Amino acid sequence: MKIIKHSEQVLKTALISKNTQLVKLYENLESSEKCLLNEAFQPNSVLFRPITLHSESDWISSHPEPTQDFEQFYNDPCRSRLTSQKNAIYVQPIGSFGDTKVSTEDYMKWLKDYCEAFYYGLSVKILEPIPVSHTGCGFRVNEYTCNLQIHAGDLLKYLKKKKPKEDAFCIVGITMIDLYPRESWNFVFGQASLTEGMGIFSFARYDSDFYSASYKGRLQSVKKLPSADYSIFDGYYTPAINSMLLLRSCKTLTHEIGHIFGLHHCQWLQCVMQGSNHLEESDRRPLDLCPICLRKLQSAVGFHIVERYQILYMDDIGSNEPDNYKRSTVTCQNDALIIAQSTVVHILQEHQFSFKNSLLYR
Repeated sequence: MKIIKHSEQVLKTALISKNTQLVKLYENLESSEKCLLNEAFQPNSVLFRPITLHSESDWISSHPEPTQDFEQFYNDPCRSRLTSQKNAIYVQPIGSFGDTKVSTEDYMKWLKDYCEAFYYGLSVKILEPIPVSHTGCGFRVNEYTCNLQIHAGDLLKYLKKKKPKEDAFCIVGITMIDLYPRESWNFVFGQASLTEGMGIFSFARYDSDFYSASYKGRLQSVKKLPSADYSIFDGYYTPAINSMLLLRSCKTLTHEIGHIFGLHHCQWLQCVMQGSNHLEESDRRPLDLCPICLRKLQSAVGFHIVERYQILYMDDIGSNEPDNYKRSTVTCQNDALIIAQSTVVHILQEHQFSFKNSLLYR
């Protein structure tokens, strides 16, 4: 086990910069916002902790990458930028979503609500779910795990055609069916084209039973499939939507959209933008951004940091829905989102930070 602990000065520079213009931008933030962001370089902060590597298979150990501070993000000429016209996030569900009593519509609403809170100020639009056959993508049976897989590159081509021209900043496809990028690869969690503002991501391997011998998505007989016969997807098993899968979905969706905004993998502090090489490492990531990545996103979107936290952690997402809707969805929704909410509330109660009043009662 190894702890990556940067010095106070390194973290302060990564957050604020030494560039006069960027320092001035930071100073223009409200005091309550700066008070929260400054926790990045406070010794022994309980809000934002150092990254802990548990094994050599963790992302940072096995995928060396340069760090990205705020100044590098701000000056990156290649990152996609919002405009007054192109400011909507589109989500395209592909295939069935869950062998469960929870409907696809409910699941999509939870993802939409969470994503709109995370990317506060932007509109998230869920497109009508489509069957796999509508995409015309290639597919196969994985020779090792014996589950169905669909071709990620073909899905990106489909999404490029489907991306609305009027207001879309990006379009992301989501599916419960496993993905592969090319025949020589075993699988891929997702694939994206950052310059074209699109990505496709699978939640199939977030099912706790995926790697077990009893996984229901394993086909009994493995054979060569006709390239144009999509009937094999009719009634194909997809994992039940439960609180853990919802939590993992929220993390993945916000992480991958973060990449489309130009955020690199975080190596500063524990952060949802950390890379992950396996499910255990992904589960260790927090739901939200560290202060350095939060400042990057704030500069790109323009939200008020305190207001975003109020929406993300303090408001009851979905509270305006009818009582029967809330009763039917409360288990999955609360189990996943209450983790983040209770963490922040606990910290505020226990440590009585000076920005508490402005954060909660502004």
